[in-house]
Amino acid sequence: METDLADLGFWRRPLKERHEAFSRLRDLDRPVFFEEKRVPLLRSGKGFYALVRHADVVEAGRNAKVFSSRPGVTSPEPPGWVKHVFGESMVNMDDPRHARLRRIVSRAFSPKMLTGLQDGIDAACARIVDDVLTAGAGDFVGQVASRLPIHVICDMMGIPEAMRAKVHEHVDVSTAYSGIRPSLTQTVRMAARNTRALFALQRLVIELGRERAATPRGDLVSALVTANVDGERLTDRELGSFFALLLVAGNETARNTMAHGIKLLTDNPDQRRLLVEDFDARIGGAIEEMVRHVSPIMQFRRTVTEDYDLRGLRLKAGDKVVLFYGSANRDREVFPDPDRFDITRDTKPHVGFGGPGPHFCLGANLARQEIRTMFRELFTRLPEIRSLGEPELLVSNFDNSVRRQGFTF
Repeated sequence: METDLADLGFWRRPLKERHEAFSRLRDLDRPVFFEEKRVPLLRSGKGFYALVRHADVVEAGRNAKVFSSRPGVTSPEPPGWVKHVFGESMVNMDDPRHARLRRIVSRAFSPKMLTGLQDGIDAACARIVDDVLTAGAGDFVGQVASRLPIHVICDMMGIPEAMRAKVHEHVDVSTAYSGIRPSLTQTVRMAARNTRALFALQRLVIELGRERAATPRGDLVSALVTANVDGERLTDRELGSFFALLLVAGNETARNTMAHGIKLLTDNPDQRRLLVEDFDARIGGAIEEMVRHVSPIMQFRRTVTEDYDLRGLRLKAGDKVVLFYGSANRDREVFPDPDRFDITRDTKPHVGFGGPGPHFCLGANLARQEIRTMFRELFTRLPEIRSLGEPELLVSNFDNSVRRQGFTF
């Protein structure tokens, strides 16, 4: 069967078929070039080389000077007007601008900040399970996995309780937009909804930031608008862009790892048994194996800034490459029997959080903390919890998102 990673039809194929296609690509001597077609409302791509081996993805991730995140990391690339309307996201920046912003916002993920969040995460997980016990089982995504990350991020930022339902709605709209649209009409409609949602998120936090600048509190918005790192602080647009990125990226990583994770543990009862037998000793490895197996963000694009040799391939300045994290995480040169789910595996080199380099996920430890706490609460209070049926996945070439997953307890 023909493999064309630039054809959106490829991403509608069953997951097993896609994994098999990537396995065949990894066996080739050099990265393969894929021609892109014009996508309505987005850029007309020149095509890209697919980096599918672990070593190639790691090399490109580490060398940000040659493999630039500008003008955009998604496929297709965003049109130029996006950054002028919404501001430029950190994921689409290179140093020194990227380093400047990362220095300022990294305080949100310091060990001290994460330790301070633990009581709130504990309480949120307890409330979520209380609600499951009251309402009964149904959809694991809606009742469990999607609720915790949004709650934690809103708590961090100091978003008032009355605004949180709207925040959740805007995030769901933004997530849906990363999926594949079958028609121009649907693309236009979803683009309009996504634009409104992003504007609303940015406007909310910018207004809150102005309040906190005048009257700081103990939340992250206060810390960011009053931060002074080497004489610099976030502008309104930078604060808005960071909030949108934190909500979408932070929510998706933890949410989808939990949603895929409950399915993996159900389908692999031996691994579930190992985890429950010694939760504290094995949950760390279980989380890393879930992230490796799932690869919540499946790919990022880079633009080559200068001529460069990569595994016998001569790349030219201006060429595009796409780092396929989901493929790299199943490279048998690094992970023996890579399709097997094994919580005792050494998963240290996985690239599920973006791999090494300046764009490694800032929120990785927060996601780990949320997943650990949620599964502890679930297996303590709902020891028979398990998934039911197959997950309903978002059809996307970017986001390995679970839209719905049945469960029972």
